[in-house]
Amino acid sequence: MPSWIQIPSEAFTETSVENIYNAVTQFILILLAGFLFTLILKRITRFTLLRLASKTKSETDDYVAWIIIGAIKPLCYLATFIIAWEVFPISESIDVFVYGLIKLIVLVILIRLINKILFRLIQRMTLKIDDTSISNMLRALTPMIRAVVWSIGSVFYLQNMGVQMAAIWALLSAGGIGAGLALREPVLEFFEYITILLDKPFQNGEFINIGDVWATVERVGVRSTRLRSLNGEVIVMSNSSLMNGTISNYAQMKKRRIVHRLGVVYETSQENMTRIPSLIKTIVEKTEGALFDRCHFVEFGSFSLDFELVYCIPTNDYLLAMNAQEQINLEIMRIFEYEQIQFAFPTSTININRAE
Repeated sequence: MPSWIQIPSEAFTETSVENIYNAVTQFILILLAGFLFTLILKRITRFTLLRLASKTKSETDDYVAWIIIGAIKPLCYLATFIIAWEVFPISESIDVFVYGLIKLIVLVILIRLINKILFRLIQRMTLKIDDTSISNMLRALTPMIRAVVWSIGSVFYLQNMGVQMAAIWALLSAGGIGAGLALREPVLEFFEYITILLDKPFQNGEFINIGDVWATVERVGVRSTRLRSLNGEVIVMSNSSLMNGTISNYAQMKKRRIVHRLGVVYETSQENMTRIPSLIKTIVEKTEGALFDRCHFVEFGSFSLDFELVYCIPTNDYLLAMNAQEQINLEIMRIFEYEQIQFAFPTSTININRAE
């Protein structure tokens, strides 16, 4: 403390009006000088930081510069008040209370400053990442990051105030064990949520099958996932149930492979048997959205001569695939009827030998 702003303690013990007046005068002068210094420092800092930030293309450093500029005024005002407060010979208990309050205000300002910068960086990261799942995960972790920063700041504040942390750590440890047991399931679901976002077995709007459930994913939550079934009802499943099961994701399939068997009667001539694969190939190739793979005479069945037809439909739309399959089936029926090729149906032939 500079000697020119100090007043001897003996003068205050006399409680003279002149000494009180001098102390108040010095207090006001120090505040005015601090306010003037704050304005000058803010202008210089703003000019320097904004000039440095303008040399880069990123907008993040401009935001950080403005955050720092905004924090200069309250921090300098608090520093000015501390210096001016030293003028008054106040009791130690009041000094402890005032300085503790000032430290708390400084802590709040700094934590808010750190949180704003961190959230700005996270926001910039989400904009650069071309993946909605990871962006959603970063946004979901924002409250946790805020809580961690406040917790660390609170611990530093308590230690600085001389609080014995041993008992607090013991209490937190015991409480942490109890909270861990109580929150085991929510924590498990949260980590499964992180797994879904990173591994991406499915995303919002995709059609999946798990067990007996056929549904479209509506929303992936921190604890559960909301599905919309084919019947229209909402199905809510825990993330752990989803990840522990076998998931079939139909939205990510690029094409549907359809294997179809058809049988003709044994009375079909060899000539027609030879022509059937080429007839079916022509039908598939004429169908829009269908890619022919193969058609072969594969088996002498118990009551039919069996052909196996394989073709692909390059779409993950179930309705389009069914329309193409229906068109192919109807055209096969029409061609077989025109060529007088009969489909087989289950029949049994009984041969009876009569003894003469």
